[in-house]
Amino acid sequence: GTSRQIPQTIIIGVRKGGTRALLEMLDIHPNIVVAATEVHFFDWDENYVKGIDWYRSLMPFSYGNQITIEKTPGYFTSPQAPERIHDMNSSIKLLLILRDPTERVISDYTQVYYNRVESHKPVQLFEDIVIKNGALNTKYKAIQRSLYDVHMEKWLKHFSLDQIHIVDGNTLIKDPLPELQKVERFLNLPARIVSSNFYFNQTKGFYCIRSDGRERCLHESKGRPHPLVNNTVLEQLYSYFREHNAKFYRMVNHSFDWH
Repeated sequence: GTSRQIPQTIIIGVRKGGTRALLEMLDIHPNIVVAATEVHFFDWDENYVKGIDWYRSLMPFSYGNQITIEKTPGYFTSPQAPERIHDMNSSIKLLLILRDPTERVISDYTQVYYNRVESHKPVQLFEDIVIKNGALNTKYKAIQRSLYDVHMEKWLKHFSLDQIHIVDGNTLIKDPLPELQKVERFLNLPARIVSSNFYFNQTKGFYCIRSDGRERCLHESKGRPHPLVNNTVLEQLYSYFREHNAKFYRMVNHSFDWH
């Protein structure tokens, strides 16, 4: 009695905002099934041309009472994704998980840094990428990705604000349950995620998941130590994002505890 369904909900981003943690935690819910991998259907042209049946073929089997969710963090910053998702389903519910934009930039750098180290490629110090000729390098992709107001503007051209639920990534890591309960309500699902589904792992320094008698933590690539960043550089980043953050708060009628 199961079939593959086009997602009724998509986690659209943001990269290094906590999308994997959010997906894994929602997977606890009996009325949710999740796609195993990032599909990149709406942001990669070479996948989009394969069509909706190809997209559906990558979804898990689900029962009629279950919601299918996929997550691709690249969607949020993609110029094409909002219109393409709207063309597929104009009433879809979207989940957007965000964190402090400066922290997100550092986390973005950290992921690329470790990937390059593991591939034996040369690496640069964070400060050498972020500062060019004494000024902030605002062309750096990681900084561009943290301009939440710029990207959100594109989504709000195609979707109403009540179709997009924003998850606070900083809170999700420190205290997952309240954030997940908000998502349950947004998706009109019965409350099934409870505090006993989480336990704090002292070694990793973040919450892990307990469900169906099994315990699991996020992959070891998550929660890697960030580089210590020069305070002057941090202040430049905070200052640069301040106006963008204020604009974003006005757009979504909600403030966050960001620098």
